[in-house]
Amino acid sequence: MSDEPQGFLDQEEEQEPKNYWLMTYADMVTLLLTFFILLFSMSSLDQSQFSESFTAIRAAIQGKETTIATSRITAKEASVLVEQVQLRRQIEQAQQRVFQDVRLLQTTEGVEGVLTAKLDKGKITLRLPSEVLFDSGSATLKPGGRVVLGQLKNFFIKYPDQMINIKGYTDDVLPSPTARFRDNWELSAMRAVNVLRLMVELGLNPNRMTATGLADLDPLLPNTSPENRAQNRRVEFVLEKIVE
Repeated sequence: MSDEPQGFLDQEEEQEPKNYWLMTYADMVTLLLTFFILLFSMSSLDQSQFSESFTAIRAAIQGKETTIATSRITAKEASVLVEQVQLRRQIEQAQQRVFQDVRLLQTTEGVEGVLTAKLDKGKITLRLPSEVLFDSGSATLKPGGRVVLGQLKNFFIKYPDQMINIKGYTDDVLPSPTARFRDNWELSAMRAVNVLRLMVELGLNPNRMTATGLADLDPLLPNTSPENRAQNRRVEFVLEKIVE
C-alpha cells in the first residue's frame, strides 16, 4: 500500500490533461488531407470539385474541434493549393518532353558515349566528365571539349525556357602546392565559369545561366579508387523550366 496521502493522488490526476484524443485526431486529419491531395495530384479533378470537397472537410473538422489548425483553411487557400499542384504537374510534364529530346541528343556525334542525363522532379541534369573538357588540374577548355559544348549549345538554344546552372566538380585530391589553383573550390569554380563564358560566346543569353563550383561535394561515388574519382570529376548542366 502506498504511503502517499489519497488527496495528493487525486490532485495529480486532476492536473493531468484530459484531451489526449486531440493529438490522435489532429494526426488523423492531417493524414487524411495529405492523402486527399495525393489523390488529386494523380487525378483529373477540376478546381471547383477540389474546393467543394475541401470545404466539406473543413466544415466537418470545425464541427468537431475548431482549435485544430487544418480547420482554418479557407476555400481561397484551397484554390491556391490546387493551382500550385497543377503548375507542378505541368512543369514536370513539360520537362519530360524536353528529356525525350535529350535522348536524341545523346546519339549526336561528339557527345555520344560521353553525355549522361537524368530527370528528377522536373530537373534535367546533363553530365560530362571533366576529362572531356579539361586537362588534369587545368580550367582551360580543350579543343575537343569546345566541340562537345558546341553540340550542347544547339540544344540549349532550342529550349530558351530552360534556366541552366553549370556546376563544376572535382575529386578529393588537392592541387599540388605549385598548381595555379589554391584548392578544388577555385578549380571547380573556374571550370564552370569558363564553360559559361564559352556558351555566351556561342550565343546563349547570359541571363539564363549561372556557374557554381562545388569542389568534391556531392560525389557520385566514394573517392576510394582512381576509377571512382574519374567519375566524380565532372561538369553538370542542371536545367529548370523558367516559370513566368
